[in-house]
Amino acid sequence: MGLASAIARLGSRLLAALALLPLLPLTPALAGGACSEVVSRATPRLVPATFTPTLAATEPQVGLTFLGHASFLIESPGGVTIVTDYNGYLRPKDPPNVVTMNHAHSSHYTDDIDPGIKLVLRGWDTGEGPPHYDVKFGDVRIRNVPTNIREAGGGTEYGGNSIFIFATGDLCLAHLGHLHHTLTPEHLAAIGQIDVLMAPIDGTFTLSQTDMLAVIAAIHPSVVVPMHYFGAPILERFEARVGDTYKIRTFPDPGIKIARSMLPAKTEVWVLPGNGF
Repeated sequence: MGLASAIARLGSRLLAALALLPLLPLTPALAGGACSEVVSRATPRLVPATFTPTLAATEPQVGLTFLGHASFLIESPGGVTIVTDYNGYLRPKDPPNVVTMNHAHSSHYTDDIDPGIKLVLRGWDTGEGPPHYDVKFGDVRIRNVPTNIREAGGGTEYGGNSIFIFATGDLCLAHLGHLHHTLTPEHLAAIGQIDVLMAPIDGTFTLSQTDMLAVIAAIHPSVVVPMHYFGAPILERFEARVGDTYKIRTFPDPGIKIARSMLPAKTEVWVLPGNGF
């Protein structure tokens, strides 16, 4: 009887202690973020230090081409084409299926939309409140996370910019747009786990390079692709800042194909040649 009573008292104390523990927050990758459907299919990768990636014959690949400034052409395994921060003059030969836009400056959007474009996603409040997209086009899921931008007079335009997130081909790609501030835990949870991050590194019109490095560290992508840097000196300054933290790879061509097996175990900076203006 004495032993039974002691066990019962111990059980009661354990339950009371557990009741005092705070609930653990969901990590971004599991918090219903924009790329949760890709994360649910991904398997953990153990990558030896000497690993050299090779593509399986059936592994899906996503095309990424730097068009210039803040515009990239994304090509899904199923043939869907998307241009980020579409401005009408930095564009591929054929009209893309989808364009995303932001409006901090006229180099990030246009009202002159090619009639061949099927879906236009404006990343700011056009009169009905900040947008909250979650759309599927072919084999691509596109979502956005609204952020704020500075106004010319010193005020704040709430929801004036969008971070667009693209889930396709077992990869999650995010484009920061014209980001003007660091990110809150709520932003990070909504963004989710990111494989490839397109980040503005100009250091002035968006964020300082120090703050942009804080954003990169918070998102913790596999790959960072610089954009919006207005010439080689700014890109070189960014590379000098990150060189001790991240491996830098410079590609000979502005367009590459990316598959999950190619992702590095630790964050790398992948520089695609092109017009950063």
